[in-house]
Formats: sequence, C-alpha cells, structure tokens
Amino acid sequence: MEIKAKKSLGQNFLQDETVLKNIADSIKTNESDLIIEIGPGTGALTKYLKEKGSFLICYEIDTRLKDTQKKYEDNKTKIIFQDFLESDITKDSSTFSYENIYIIANIPYYITTPIIKHVIKLNKLKSMTLLVQDEVAKRLTATPGTKEYGSLTVYLNYYFEINYLFKVSKYAFYPVPKVESAVVNFNRKKECLEVKNESIFFKLINDSFRMKRKTLKNNLKEYDWNKIKEILEKHNLTENIRAEELSLEVFVELANTLA
Repeated sequence: MEIKAKKSLGQNFLQDETVLKNIADSIKTNESDLIIEIGPGTGALTKYLKEKGSFLICYEIDTRLKDTQKKYEDNKTKIIFQDFLESDITKDSSTFSYENIYIIANIPYYITTPIIKHVIKLNKLKSMTLLVQDEVAKRLTATPGTKEYGSLTVYLNYYFEINYLFKVSKYAFYPVPKVESAVVNFNRKKECLEVKNESIFFKLINDSFRMKRKTLKNNLKEYDWNKIKEILEKHNLTENIRAEELSLEVFVELANTLA
C-alpha cells in the first residue's frame, strides 16, 4: 500500500538512493554504538542504517507506517511510534548497552531547533546528521560577519563542530518540496570553552541578537557596558559593533566577565 505524505506532518519522503547512502555514510559507528533515526518514514534510510550493525531506535509519529516499519524490528532495532519531542531517550534506550549516540534525521523544517534542543544535553551524544532546509543549513554553519550568523549559530557552536556536507535537490523527494535541502553534520566537541555561568552566557547570546539590525550597545542596555567595552577594545572591536560580528570566543569572554 502506497503511503501518501501528510502535509500536516511536514512529510516529504527522500527517495534518491545515492543521497540516502551518503547520509548513512556520514556517521561512522561500530556495533556497540546507538543510532537514533528521527522520522524514518517508509524506511528508505533505515535499511542503510541497519547495515551498520549498531543498535538502532527509530522514532516515527505517523502510525500509518506501523506495518512498513515492523519488518525492521529485531533484537538490536526498536521502532517507537511517538512524537520525538515527547520522548525519553534515556529510558527508551535502557535495554541496550551502548557507547555513543549518533542521531540522524530527515525532519520537518519547522521543528529543527526544538529537536536539537531536545537532544543537546544527552551525555553520550557524539554526532548528529540532519537533513534540513538549505537556508537553515547555511544559518547553522554561518561564520561571524555574515547575515546568516545568529544566536542559534553561537549556541550550537558552543557544543559542536558544525559542517555543511552537501546540498540535496528538491527533486530527490516525493512529493517535491518548494525549497532545496542540505545535509549538516554536528560533531560533539570533546571540550567546550570554559563558561563560568551558562545561564548568563545563553541569556547574553539571546539578548545580543534580540534586534539583529541594532548595535550590541543598544541590545545590551541592561548590562554593565563598561565591562563589555573593555573586552571589545581588547579585541580591537568598536562600540558600534553588531552581535553578528562577534565570535563564540568573544561571547564566552564577555559572559565570564559579566559573571
């Protein structure tokens, strides 16, 4: 039975076998690792992930796919029909004894950020490969001084080394979406930069980009500007600078000074 994509779930099924294989090959796992696939759909990518011999948990929200997915279940593969954002990954994976977690997903664009935030604090998370809208991919991998660079970029760079792997044509999907896509890989940093107070650090990032076209000084009126100015001058940056021109390292230094 052919499963029709549900617009309400943001479904576009990836059908290009070369792209599917390249996505699966973007993670290097062994048999004692755990792969989490978000939104396996009809199992087009699942079949390549199973070839790795790792533990595998697939989260699928569309219960129409139960019969299609059932054939993939065995003692190392678990299919869970649930909204991934409501999942308890630690509990769901407790039956497996694994070393590292690798996440791989073709996800609706509007839940990219919520999904990242849902998994970012997982202790054993080593890598994520996400198929996202090309525009989102450019934002995730942006560098300081570019218009795509924003609070999400800084936040994620604190945890991960992020790489834009390759573009995916909209014609690789059925139904064909209106936008082009891209595959982005996130490798967990072995050591994050030392932040004295993460709450202050994350609040500073959000506040700095609050009104993107405004200067840092206008966005951070509630902060001790003299302390901020001191750090900016140390890095030969002017008072009229915008947040998009600051590197992660400068944000960390500002947060630690303010803390």
